[in-house]
Amino acid sequence: MSPVNPKQLAKQVRAGDRRALARAITLVESTRAEDRKPANEILTILSPHAGNSIRIGISGSPGVGKSTFIESLGNHIIDKGHKVAVLAVDPSSAISGGSILGDKTRMETLSQRLDAFIRPSPAGTTLGGVTRYTRETMRIVEAAGFDVIMIETVGVGQSETDVAEMTDFFLLMLLPGGGDELQGIKRGIVELADMIVVNKADGDLENAASRSAADYRGALGFLHPRRQNWVVPVATCSALNKIGIDNIWTVINDFHTKMTDNGTIKESRAQQAKAWLWNEISATLLESMHRNDGIRSKVAELEEQVTRGTTSPWVAAQKIISTFQQQDDKNS
Repeated sequence: MSPVNPKQLAKQVRAGDRRALARAITLVESTRAEDRKPANEILTILSPHAGNSIRIGISGSPGVGKSTFIESLGNHIIDKGHKVAVLAVDPSSAISGGSILGDKTRMETLSQRLDAFIRPSPAGTTLGGVTRYTRETMRIVEAAGFDVIMIETVGVGQSETDVAEMTDFFLLMLLPGGGDELQGIKRGIVELADMIVVNKADGDLENAASRSAADYRGALGFLHPRRQNWVVPVATCSALNKIGIDNIWTVINDFHTKMTDNGTIKESRAQQAKAWLWNEISATLLESMHRNDGIRSKVAELEEQVTRGTTSPWVAAQKIISTFQQQDDKNS
C-alpha cells in the first residue's frame, strides 16, 4: 500500500469518496504503531467537520432482529432525505480476529443504497459492545457527510452500556414475552434506554408483543428515569414487515429536537468527550506498558507470583507501575 497522505485522504473523505472513507477508518482502527501518526493527523483535520449528526445506539439480545430493524429503519431514513452510516460491531473470531457475522450480508438492500455506508468491525477484546475506535469512526463518517449514525452492538449485557455513553439516543430492542422474560432483563440496561421497542410484532406474536409492551411500560414506572425531561416510550414494530418503523423515526426526531433545544445533547457530548479522553489515556498507557521491553520480564515474574498466590494482584500492580515509571524517567 502506498504511503498515506493525511491531508489528501481527509480531503477525499470530505468529498464523499467511499474508498477513501473506508481507508481512513481502516487506518484509525489499525493497531500498527506506524499508522498512529497519520491516523491522528486525519482525525485532527476531520474533527472540526464532525458532530452534526443524530447518533443512535441500538442494542438487544442476539435473535431480536437488530440487523433487520436497522435495515428497515435505515431505508426509511434515507427515503426521508438523510444519509445513514451503520457502525456494526460483530463478535470476533478467536482465530483471525475478524468479524464473524458480516452485517453487509445481513443488510442486503441497505448496503446497496448510495446514501448508506455500513462498516462492520470486530469487537476484539473490547467490552462494552463497541470497539475501542468506534468513537473515532463515528467522527470520520460524520465528516464525510452522514447525518444519521446508527451503532449496532454485540448484544445485551452489563458491559453494553458504553454505547449509551457515546450516542445521543439509546434504543433497546426486546422480544415479545412477559413474566420471566421481563424479570430477566438487566435493570441497568433498561434504565439507560431512551426508547424500548418490542420487535417481531406480527403474525402469531402480534398480541404477545402488545402485552409485552404494556408490561414494560408498567415496569418503567418503578425505575429511575435517565432524563428528567423525557418519558421513555415503549413501542412495537415488525422490522421484517416494516410496520411501526415510521413511528420510531418520529420519536427519535422529536427527542433530538427537544434535547437540542434544551441543551441536553450539547452537555451530554461534552461529558462524553471528557470520558473518551480518560478512556484513551488508560488504553494508551496500558499499550505502552505492554510494549516496554524493560518491564516485560518483571511482568512475567509478578504474574507467576500472583498465579501461585505468593503476592496479591494489588501489590504486583503497584510494582509494575513503579518499574514502568522508573523506565520512563530514564528515557526522558
